[in-house]
Amino acid sequence: MTPDSQPTGGAPTRMFRSLGANLGLLLLLNTFSWGGNVVAARLAVGQISPMALICLRWAIVSLLFSLIGRRRTRTDFADLWPHRWRLLLLGGFGVTTPNALMFESARFTSGVNLAIIQGVSPVLVLLGGWLAFRARIGALRALGAVITLSGVALIAVRGEAAGFASLSFNVGDLLAFLGAVSAAGYALGLRNPPTLPPLALFNGIAMAAFVTSFPLMLIEAAVGGAIWPGLEGLAILSYVAIFTSIVGHVTFMRIIALIGPGRASLFQNLVPIAGAFLSVWLLGEDFHLYHAAALALVLGGIWISERLAKR
Repeated sequence: MTPDSQPTGGAPTRMFRSLGANLGLLLLLNTFSWGGNVVAARLAVGQISPMALICLRWAIVSLLFSLIGRRRTRTDFADLWPHRWRLLLLGGFGVTTPNALMFESARFTSGVNLAIIQGVSPVLVLLGGWLAFRARIGALRALGAVITLSGVALIAVRGEAAGFASLSFNVGDLLAFLGAVSAAGYALGLRNPPTLPPLALFNGIAMAAFVTSFPLMLIEAAVGGAIWPGLEGLAILSYVAIFTSIVGHVTFMRIIALIGPGRASLFQNLVPIAGAFLSVWLLGEDFHLYHAAALALVLGGIWISERLAKR
């Protein structure tokens, strides 16, 4: 979506435009909404099971959007139906899968690790573009990719140089990395999105995420792995549905409308910093020197890939 392309029609559009043009506020809301997702994932352990959280989350989002924009629901559904298979792929592999991997990984690794590993997605998008579309990378971008991935390797060895001789990932770190790969695939899948109003597209992906996660929630319940939320679980579910899902995505769409997708994607590098900060502040997790080094490598590699290479 370009700065001139605005969604049209209905209450969701009025909500979208009411966010205004305060870029700083939009960035703050977006960064901490998405950065808080890793804290929610850690807090959810033992309070609500991963697939229950994901399925109920998107059920709430779809219901809220349908109620808020009920006058346009029928029109939007008619527009979405011809794209149903692509939306199911985007919702299943691009939303349900990375979220399931992240919330499962939270059982085994720290929020700080989760936040930093999620930060490799932009470089994975770069590598995926080269593999899938033969997009040219160039020497500087390749260097940035290597530096970024070395930050993930530093997490794997917990900052001990001797560990590189027998490099092995904590299962949680590995699941988080696979989630970042899946999220990168989602970004590549939106390279040429269906020609729909942005909020209608988001609602379509939300409904697709609910449809694809529902059978997985049933399987989770059938094998005895389901944990249904109590009061604390409901609070976590509400945060993830309202802030991570709606506020995070809608503010990001508004940021794109204001400054374009290229510049907007650069600001996503702030999300792992916010996630790491919130994990230390709210969860009381330790922030070691190797975390700082890994974060510097991840962000430095992305900066080299995105800024120096363009210059």
